[in-house]
Amino acid sequence: MSKLPNFEAIAIFATVAERGSFSAAADELGITKATVSKAISKLETSLGTTLLRRTSRRFSLTEAGREVAEHGRALREMGVDAEEVARADAEALSGTIRIAAPLAFGIATLSPMLAEFQQAHPAIHLDIDLSDARIDIVADGFDLALRISNLEDSSLRALRLGGIRSHLVAAPSYLESAPSLQHPRDLPAHRCITYANASQPEIWHFDGPDGEEETVRVISALSCNEGSAMLPFLRAGLGIAILPHFFLDEDLAKGSLVDLLPDWTRTTRDLNLITPPGRHRPRRVAALIEFLEPRLRKICRETG
Repeated sequence: MSKLPNFEAIAIFATVAERGSFSAAADELGITKATVSKAISKLETSLGTTLLRRTSRRFSLTEAGREVAEHGRALREMGVDAEEVARADAEALSGTIRIAAPLAFGIATLSPMLAEFQQAHPAIHLDIDLSDARIDIVADGFDLALRISNLEDSSLRALRLGGIRSHLVAAPSYLESAPSLQHPRDLPAHRCITYANASQPEIWHFDGPDGEEETVRVISALSCNEGSAMLPFLRAGLGIAILPHFFLDEDLAKGSLVDLLPDWTRTTRDLNLITPPGRHRPRRVAALIEFLEPRLRKICRETG
């Protein structure tokens, strides 16, 4: 009979690769840093290859290390999933779920839902990363991510939940001295604030009242990679921007920002729930998706 692989060491290595340090991995796993270091050294010896390139302050994964880390993460998740199945008790779901979501959407919409979910499953540890930065869900070790974008073809598993409505807005003080704005074609004459994480920040798309479509190239006076950072500039009358509704409800209600060209709707961006490729999905992750899906679909219907 052939010798079994060192499953524990592979799982430890996957955690090191995710957390970026031996100390952080040791803390998560509840073992010592020395145990982590010894496990990885033995794993490299048994595999006959280098998995980490070490310097005095940091390390990087070799190509073999990246592949082993990916398989190790799946191995670790299957082990946790096997424990959950053995318990045969949905209320006893446990383990960590790593979640990524846009910052403002995460604060305003997602976080209250996650709090409700954790009340029902207190043994689950939620690791929430709220940022508008682009992420690699597989390389960064996330179990699921929410993205507000019209996705291109991908190997990731994507569940479209609905459309997110956006507004073209500016402050009344900006409009007092700005050029006329009667049609999207007028926008190149205006100071526009663009979203840096968009694939084409200066290309804006509109759908007209009679079904026509209009695409314009605007001139960016300011570019931000996080939507809420645009709000102080907008309120100060420094330009026009397109933002999703969840940034704007309060400002539109108070009149500090005005909805422009209301007959021209912005091309809707999809709200997608993304998970890594492959068939295996831990039960705790499946439970969270089952919990979030109807609630997020409802949000899209109510605001779309």
